[in-house]
Amino acid sequence: MRAPVATEPGAELPTRKVGPVTQTDVVRFAGAGGDFNPLHHDPEFARSAGFSGVLAMGQMHAGMLAAWLTDWAGVEHLREYEVRFAAPVFLGDTLSFSGQVLSVDDGIAEVQLAAVRDEDIVLRARAAINTG
Repeated sequence: MRAPVATEPGAELPTRKVGPVTQTDVVRFAGAGGDFNPLHHDPEFARSAGFSGVLAMGQMHAGMLAAWLTDWAGVEHLREYEVRFAAPVFLGDTLSFSGQVLSVDDGIAEVQLAAVRDEDIVLRARAAINTG
């Protein structure tokens, strides 16, 4: 088990870019999670539903954001993680992950996280991390 991350309020997490999102990414995630909604693989169906094209599952980029967070903090120190989906992610999108420590109390850091496409937030998240 690795040591808890030492951090303080206002600390910025190192940013990460992921993508561009590919159809292969979406197919792999569908196979792992069992989400075969045609929004994720049928362009005509996605357009008929009002989208510009096939979109990725929200849980896919929520999982990528969680993986980035736990690369920083260690999965064994993650106590809580919640997300809010703000916008769909489409094939070809590249996401930037960022985060900031809001507070540290009694060995628990509250962290605010975001996934952004260009200037648009596609996912907001909050996590509690054990710091010691």
